[in-house]
Amino acid sequence: MPWRVAGTYLEACNCDPICPCRSIAGVSGGRSTHGICMGVLSWRIAEGAADDVDLAGLDVVLALRYSDDEPGSPWDHVLYLDEGADRRQRDALEAIFTGRLEGSALIHFPWARKPSRLLAVRSAAIDLEHRRERALIFVRDRVSVRIRGRFEGQPAVTCGIPGHHQAGEEVVTDELRVDDGVAFSFEGVCGYRTVFDYSSEEVA
Repeated sequence: MPWRVAGTYLEACNCDPICPCRSIAGVSGGRSTHGICMGVLSWRIAEGAADDVDLAGLDVVLALRYSDDEPGSPWDHVLYLDEGADRRQRDALEAIFTGRLEGSALIHFPWARKPSRLLAVRSAAIDLEHRRERALIFVRDRVSVRIRGRFEGQPAVTCGIPGHHQAGEEVVTDELRVDDGVAFSFEGVCGYRTVFDYSSEEVA
């Protein structure tokens, strides 16, 4: 199935800023700050489709946990899909963001190409703001991420999930909280904001 989705991206995780997993000033990243990564990723699709299914205007959120230090540690994750999507749209989003449709997913999504456990797929009320002046990720009763602002004095920083070819910026959170299968809560930790463009045409 041919597919493409593009839009804006915002994430937060429990690493200290700047997240050491990122490429910083051209130097490839490494182990996370604490060895166990817990985070929330979000995508607002500005344009896109899977075959003849229109996906523009829909939001996707993923909450995750994995260990750098446990060999073969699975990427435990919960996928939240915009409750405004109809059945065909939900099916297409799930197939893209779990990696079943391959393409960009096998390059950018570690949970698609490494051992993983999909704990749940939920249709949910999602509220995303990816603007510099106001940034948040909110899934009703389950996820809350509030961004304090830009991390000052940062060099060039890129992230593998949206793609190292996309310029972006490191941010700092006021709140990072998940009340679901990978539950955790932090404040003052890192985040990242940029754009994304994935498709079935991008292959390793």
